[in-house]
Amino acid sequence: MPIQLDIVTPERKVFSDQVEDVYLPTENGEAGVLAGHTALVTPLQPGELRYKQNGEYKEFAVGEGFVEATQESVTVLTDLCASSDEINEKAVETAMKRAEDALAKADHSVDRDAVIALQATIAKQLAQLKLKRKYRS
Repeated sequence: MPIQLDIVTPERKVFSDQVEDVYLPTENGEAGVLAGHTALVTPLQPGELRYKQNGEYKEFAVGEGFVEATQESVTVLTDLCASSDEINEKAVETAMKRAEDALAKADHSVDRDAVIALQATIAKQLAQLKLKRKYRS
């Protein structure tokens, strides 16, 4: 029994189609969603979103956001969603290095918001690198 998966970023609708199942990174670990799932709204954490379509798994690197699951659909609102083909490994490594350097220089007791933002940036860069390197080898 299929379930509708919609993935939306501020820039575009990345994906919209029927799938067999969906696995998402949440603050409590990976969550799996099948058709008939209990209603759920949960924060999305940076990591790998995986779904099965036509018997084959496909993945996206995702950032922060929210997931709403119902019995018939999964809607993902996220600030980042990229397939392995869309990820520029060099650019991601450069951005991660800049964020790590800025985090090392930040005054953690004063710049709490900046520290949190930098940590989120690093987590999103790591999610992209993991996915890209998974398909590189």
